[in-house]
Amino acid sequence: MMPRFGGGGVRCPACGRSVYAAEEIKAAGASFHKLCFKCTNCNKMLESTNVAEHENRIYCKTCYGSSFGIKGYGFGQGAGILSTDAMATNGPGIPATARAYNDTATRVVVPGVERCPRCGGGVYMAEKMLGANQSWHKKCFVCSYCGKRLDSTTCCDREGDIFCKTCYAKDFGPKGVGFGQGAGVLNAE
Repeated sequence: MMPRFGGGGVRCPACGRSVYAAEEIKAAGASFHKLCFKCTNCNKMLESTNVAEHENRIYCKTCYGSSFGIKGYGFGQGAGILSTDAMATNGPGIPATARAYNDTATRVVVPGVERCPRCGGGVYMAEKMLGANQSWHKKCFVCSYCGKRLDSTTCCDREGDIFCKTCYAKDFGPKGVGFGQGAGVLNAE
């Protein structure tokens, strides 16, 4: 005897239950429930714009890239690349994210190409950032003090070097009461 209600349709690979047309999302050659359409690693809800498939499993683009994408320096591997905290430096004023440009043995010198003031490597249009009237690599376009990534709205320059607004204000801004020096300055003893 056949079951009374449905149940004979396509099965969701995530939960194993039947998927009906009203709740169906197709990806990776399978049909999913809307609530089952989430990343295999982090359980983030997915959409057609951020889904990636590997061996019949679905992932968000971030998890897919970190698990199956290109590996190596400069491809988003490691906390130092994604962190906005202070980074380790490779000598005075050279952040760890710029180390790949510092190897002079592998650097190719092309005449007529602008040079990055931080690492000395050639700066091409695809990676060019402008600050302090100079061209910088995207990886070198970080605050000289804390290593935070900069953009045109957060960049302050002084004597040819670049800083985030926080470090610039702290080191070169006005000093004294009322200029953000903390509660200790405001104490009346």
